[in-house]
Amino acid sequence: MTKQNSTITRRDFSRSLALGFAGAATGGFGVAQAQTARGDGNPFRSQVEWAQNYDADARLAVPRSVTPLLSAQTAGSTEQAIQRYRQLATQGGWQPVPAAQALKVGTRGNGVIALRRRLIVTGDLTEQAGNSPVFDSYVEAAVRRFQVRHGISPTGVVAKETFTALNVPAQERLRQLEINLVRLRAFSGNLGERHVTMNIPAAAVETVENGQIVTHHIAGVGKIDRQSPVMQARATDINFNPFWTVPASIIRKDLIPKMQKDPNYLTENKIRIINKAGQEIPPAQVNWNSMEATNYMFRQDPGGDVNSLGFVRINIANPHGVYMHDTPAKGIFGDDYRFVSSGCVRVQNVRDFVAWLLKGSGDGNWNRDRIDEVIRSGQRVDARINTPVNVYWVYVTAWADRDVVHFREDIYRRDGFPGGAVASNNAPQTIQPVGASPDEDLLPPAGVSRAGPRPAAPIGQNFR
Repeated sequence: MTKQNSTITRRDFSRSLALGFAGAATGGFGVAQAQTARGDGNPFRSQVEWAQNYDADARLAVPRSVTPLLSAQTAGSTEQAIQRYRQLATQGGWQPVPAAQALKVGTRGNGVIALRRRLIVTGDLTEQAGNSPVFDSYVEAAVRRFQVRHGISPTGVVAKETFTALNVPAQERLRQLEINLVRLRAFSGNLGERHVTMNIPAAAVETVENGQIVTHHIAGVGKIDRQSPVMQARATDINFNPFWTVPASIIRKDLIPKMQKDPNYLTENKIRIINKAGQEIPPAQVNWNSMEATNYMFRQDPGGDVNSLGFVRINIANPHGVYMHDTPAKGIFGDDYRFVSSGCVRVQNVRDFVAWLLKGSGDGNWNRDRIDEVIRSGQRVDARINTPVNVYWVYVTAWADRDVVHFREDIYRRDGFPGGAVASNNAPQTIQPVGASPDEDLLPPAGVSRAGPRPAAPIGQNFR
């Protein structure tokens, strides 16, 4: 090896260290390991991206754990984390980090000293790092690790969201862990050899087989005022290239006002008007200055480029009328804040997800090549899952994976803290009903208000 090839800058080392921290924080299954695993007989292990270029950027991929969220291992690790945080709280916890300005590489001052001390307390930075007032690459790596643990994009820059997470008191974090241990223990029984877990606060989906995570998917879940329900259901069948029938409330509150402003709105969004005789009528035939439109059915054509359900809908039998699906708005998967739907769940890399669900179904040839071909055809195709797969939608805001503790924002305010363990910037707080028209917000561009409060769904239940 030449001297040139063996030279590593301090920043290069730090960035490698940050990636290592991310691996430790999630169980350590990285890109290289994923590529190696392609030969292990598991076609999903590598989480290869399809031609959905907006689903994720491989450069931002974070290695994931193979330990399921709903497992005895996670519950055990969370119990150990409670002991550590109890000791931290008894010792006074940590001091807040002044949020006067963003902190990043090159920043100097007392704020950096406070940041170092805060990161050392929770093990994100080693004690040997000292109390230098300079934000160097080692602090940047520690910040990235902290951000990964809290579901924040690991930029290495301490801005508003990271300041907020840093300054949640230790006693609150302890209480959060204790509350969520109860939720984890509620799922201590047999969940099925193959099952799906969707964690609402993390906006994340994992498929589990034989006690290990097979695929992991970023998700878009219900808004604060349109919450995804905590429930147990079963995935029964898949609709490829589905139509979307517009709910009546969307017609009243969205379509009519939009058509008053833009007579081409329906045509541009490939939404057809069907009368009671089953015949299509032109938009010009409707009086848009009245409620006449509510007498018709509005149906959006299939097509992942515009259809609100994208290319795929996954049906899960449940009383709330919600389901899982693809989306044309794949940009949401790159956001930290993914509470954007009306209760249904939008799934990143949905083709991998569907391939796993359909494994062994039908003639056994529902592999990703066939799925890609069916989607490309644009034709409506339905596929039944031979053995329905258990699906668990859970609400877990804190858990531990081995020695690494994870926290998420208490987005639906179910942890019992005034204002939540982490304050949200999203103003609406009124909880409204799920089920009547679960994806009203999916009509692009949506933004429909609703009425009718409902009680929050129960937490910590054993739904088996």
